[in-house]
Amino acid sequence: MKLVCHVHTKFSHDSILPFWLLYSCCLYHGITHITITEHNNIDGAIAFKKYCEKKGNKVYVILGEEIMTTHGEIIGLFLNNNIKAGLSPKETIFEIKKQGGIVYIPHPYDEKRYKTVLDECYIQEFKDSIDCIEVHNGRNIDIKYDRKQNEIADKYNLRKVIGGDIHTWIEIGKDYIESDINPETPTKFIKAIEQSNFICSPVVPIAHKFTVIDRLLSFIQRGDFNGLYRTIVARLKKNKL
Repeated sequence: MKLVCHVHTKFSHDSILPFWLLYSCCLYHGITHITITEHNNIDGAIAFKKYCEKKGNKVYVILGEEIMTTHGEIIGLFLNNNIKAGLSPKETIFEIKKQGGIVYIPHPYDEKRYKTVLDECYIQEFKDSIDCIEVHNGRNIDIKYDRKQNEIADKYNLRKVIGGDIHTWIEIGKDYIESDINPETPTKFIKAIEQSNFICSPVVPIAHKFTVIDRLLSFIQRGDFNGLYRTIVARLKKNKL
């Protein structure tokens, strides 16, 4: 079994990855299971699951969502319904557990994306409710981030997982989990990551550049030209600083 966690598609605001390309890359790299975790929606996961089922279910899709809380992002896996953004970490964890899902903490340390990192005080407070935490994120720009993420997992005795944080096709297949256990239920998912090999690769630097372009194209596709303008102005101001 080859599992890839933390994947975005065209249903996220910062990706335009089409289903056909994601599916083709999964087959090429021998990926058998994938967690689709769009930003603040479960729609992409549901749609890609239906797409794969029509193709014969050669890639099994675990429904997920990367939810922006009031203090950083939390991923829920094995969800049935959308969980709205803007809830507190406590409320978000409660909503995930209410659905029988898995609480998964993405990129617990990242100096570049600090606004999306869940504050460590909440990791400490809710450690007994957290099912797993990333100790490698495919978009870590520095190996130091991996070390820090591992330190946080060890500090609170949390179960480790790795995530690709895939937004583009060039990132597919470089970070994955190998296990003999089929992770198609929450219980089996936990057993799979506990008895597995983590295959990790360094970030593909150009992927971050593609994401900026994808985000701008997404504004155009939605007809959100005000959002496009604000984003361009914000980036220009940031580059001047």
